[in-house]
Amino acid sequence: MTPSNTPALGRRGLLAGLGAATLAATARTTAATSATAATTQKLPLTAQTTEGPYYLDLAQVRSDITEGLEGVPLQVRFTVCDTAGRPLPRLRVDLWHCDMQGRYSGFGGQGDDRAGAFEGKTFLRGSQFTDRDGIAAFATVYPGWYAGRTTHIHMKVLNGARAVLTSQFFLPDALSEFLYTQVSPYQRSRVRDTLNSVDGIALRAGDTVLGAVREERQRYVATLALVVDPAANPVVDRPPQGGPGMSGMSGMSGPPGMPPMPGMTGAPGPQMGAGLRPGRPRTLEGAARIKALVPPRPAG
Repeated sequence: MTPSNTPALGRRGLLAGLGAATLAATARTTAATSATAATTQKLPLTAQTTEGPYYLDLAQVRSDITEGLEGVPLQVRFTVCDTAGRPLPRLRVDLWHCDMQGRYSGFGGQGDDRAGAFEGKTFLRGSQFTDRDGIAAFATVYPGWYAGRTTHIHMKVLNGARAVLTSQFFLPDALSEFLYTQVSPYQRSRVRDTLNSVDGIALRAGDTVLGAVREERQRYVATLALVVDPAANPVVDRPPQGGPGMSGMSGMSGPPGMPPMPGMTGAPGPQMGAGLRPGRPRTLEGAARIKALVPPRPAG
């Protein structure tokens, strides 16, 4: 059932409204893949973000990570390069994300009711090695959402056993809104509470982790250039492990919907109202929600 306080917008109208944001993301991807060693201006490194509580180092090399799950087909296509735009072959790229209802494989206590038990499951997780053009692609389904976070997909780039990038990338709010309100099995009894514009991790990471999405006949395709330093050895930001109610394959963090950990979600912004706890933005409704969902048209 579609939440009554979310205006119903046509899918193509929402996609058209992505406008400048999607064009800018596409331009970044094109620039990264076409640059050569002679480039004088270095590309910015892709922002590092928190690993989050649900990473599992399974090293399960496969391109199709759906394991038969239903959902809107999505291909995720990364181009991995250095700051000069040179493609980086033979690097391992890990990808993981939640399912249509915001639940991660490999962990218990999942879902709105925290009743989902997915210990030992591996859906929506996989690894690929970049080809000679630095490309790694995954066949998956469009991710869902859980309280306190905007729509996101996790990725990690490894050079041997060393992680040179741990990050998340973020999908267009307008497309996510359409899928979550109009398409089963994404529909929920409540409205998604966090958009890209108020998600603390997305805001801190900036433009380098905004994916470009295009529509094909049978799927959506999300593309993103991952600009890395193959010699880097950054400290990976991981949430605290263990604790009451925290369960799963690796004994890590608790279920989606739990109060956000410090420094992880929902930086206070103009949507915060009196009496709201910092770290949990107010759910936008009506015209304010539409304004936040659709990027403004470029001036001129």
